[in-house]
Amino acid sequence: MTPVEKHGNLRVCGTHLCDGSGRPVQLRGMSTSGTQWFANCLVDGVVDVLAEDWGASVLRIATYANKEGYAGNPKKFTDLANRLIARASARGMYVIVDWHWVDPGDPNNGLRNATAFFKEIAARNRHRTNVMYEIVNEVFQANWRAIKRYAEKVIPVIRARDPDSVILVGTRGWSTLGASEYATEKEVVANPVRASNIMYTYHFYAAAHREPFLKTLERASSKLPVFVTEWGTQSWDGSGNDFVMSQRYLNLMARRKISWVNWSIGDGDTGGVFKKGTCARGRFGGTSVLTPVGVWIRQRMRG
Repeated sequence: MTPVEKHGNLRVCGTHLCDGSGRPVQLRGMSTSGTQWFANCLVDGVVDVLAEDWGASVLRIATYANKEGYAGNPKKFTDLANRLIARASARGMYVIVDWHWVDPGDPNNGLRNATAFFKEIAARNRHRTNVMYEIVNEVFQANWRAIKRYAEKVIPVIRARDPDSVILVGTRGWSTLGASEYATEKEVVANPVRASNIMYTYHFYAAAHREPFLKTLERASSKLPVFVTEWGTQSWDGSGNDFVMSQRYLNLMARRKISWVNWSIGDGDTGGVFKKGTCARGRFGGTSVLTPVGVWIRQRMRG
């Protein structure tokens, strides 16, 4: 039974992501790196291994707004996102379509491209029940009011075409609910986005995001529906790995049934789960093709 067959249409109930029967569910999966990179990793063989061997229930598709991504060729990257949605859907996985905004300042500065992207993605996939929309990846140097204003402009664009999907809203300070900018989740709790069936995203990199960040996730997840749409065992700059701290985060997310997606599917990128050259060779099964991070993540995802 595939994840979509098992859980059905997802929705937000209270502080949880719930299945079609209203029971809290925890999804676990992988994110692509930027889809402008590692083209040999964005293939059927990788999705097969994730679905069948790793037991991944969700694939996150990271479409960069800039940085050689969407802005330079909207049609190419919209079509690529749709092909990846189709591949994951054919294997019964859930999909997160991520608008990978990593620029400083007000995300409303990129609103035109964001709405164009989500209009087309939502229209093309309105018949699917497994697609979620992450409307902004990591905002920094912008306050929560600007992010909320952006969300309340983008969400209706999606809802007009896909009224029932779960929508994921990025948070302040590189999606740390403000923790990276000396704020807290209290600003979101006090002034939530005016929309239903939404969750708020949290990102962490365990070697850098220590106890205060873990406590932020613990506190926030008791008050808000939170989805960890990006995390890594390493630091934010790709250096080092802290598997002990990573396990503490995983233990918390298991207890709270917080869904998570690891960064990333790649074979040479920092944090990539495949050894360099793996994707060019086209053989992805087993552990011999994995980095130490890949071996560790696969074990946790399987069990």
